[in-house]
Amino acid sequence: MLPRTSAGRAALAAYHVVAGVHLVGQWTGARTLSDVTQWCLMPLLAVLVLVETPRPRSHLTGLVLLALGWSWLGDSAPDAFSGDVAFLVMVGCFLVAQVAYVAAFWPFRRASVLTVRPRWLWVYGVLVAAVLAACAPHAGPLLVPVVLYALCIGTMAVLATGLGPWVAAGALVFVVSDALIALGAFAPWWELPQQGFWVMLTYGAGQLLIVLGVLTRVWAHSGRRISSSSGRNSS
Repeated sequence: MLPRTSAGRAALAAYHVVAGVHLVGQWTGARTLSDVTQWCLMPLLAVLVLVETPRPRSHLTGLVLLALGWSWLGDSAPDAFSGDVAFLVMVGCFLVAQVAYVAAFWPFRRASVLTVRPRWLWVYGVLVAAVLAACAPHAGPLLVPVVLYALCIGTMAVLATGLGPWVAAGALVFVVSDALIALGAFAPWWELPQQGFWVMLTYGAGQLLIVLGVLTRVWAHSGRRISSSSGRNSS
């Protein structure tokens, strides 16, 4: 799936390059490199959305841009803090991003597993419950925000299925990324080599899939609108 404009293709190519450099930084432990490139990831996806969507932008597009903006804050703002405060700032920013995604995907709920395949809800429920069961005993005073965030991202992933396979897959990969963060922060038995690399690989891939899936939806809607307008004009 390729963007339709040269600017969109340039933004997507830049995202791949920056993401690749970032992952190298994560793997090698080059902290400055990984920090700087992480600050650039969400702005590049936002540029991709902006250059690939027509004006006036839809409710869906606007909320996705809002989610990307708060995700960027979640990526960058915690660098100004340390310890639990940094973690809370990150969780707070990403919680707002997830709320924006939930609001963006809510109008498509009738096409999601909530209505179409409700038997698949157990997959999302088990995933969220398993992560909470592993983390809750060690979350301490952070238990409430962790539970709230888990419920929100689980809701986001369920609603994402209403926008097609790309968005659904991206949301699920995003859940995996956050699950890795939660396990690394709260499960003392959890030990994943190169944890930061896998967190950012799944995070970057998840956000990209969501954006590409949303753009596909917007393009299809724009095409139907143009066809409908052409039909009325010809008649």
